[in-house]
Amino acid sequence: MSEMQVESIRQVRDHIADVVDRADREDLPTVITRRGREVAAVVPIDMFHRYQQLEEQEIMRMVDERMANPAPGIPMEQVMAEILERPE
Repeated sequence: MSEMQVESIRQVRDHIADVVDRADREDLPTVITRRGREVAAVVPIDMFHRYQQLEEQEIMRMVDERMANPAPGIPMEQVMAEILERPE
């Protein structure tokens, strides 16, 4: 899916039901802007769930990688801090 709509928050406010219908029926996300800057998105729920799965898989991959390292342990808090600091 490479198509998407881009609308200002003001435009979306005026027809939020249409934006949600477009995500649901047409599988088309809408990026919402505020003062020309992208700030949020309305996406099909399947896309959101897939994103969550990929994020969980990446976290588990990193945990497995750290656990396989024979070096002295790294505190889980540090591992999670590194994961959360990574840019998307």
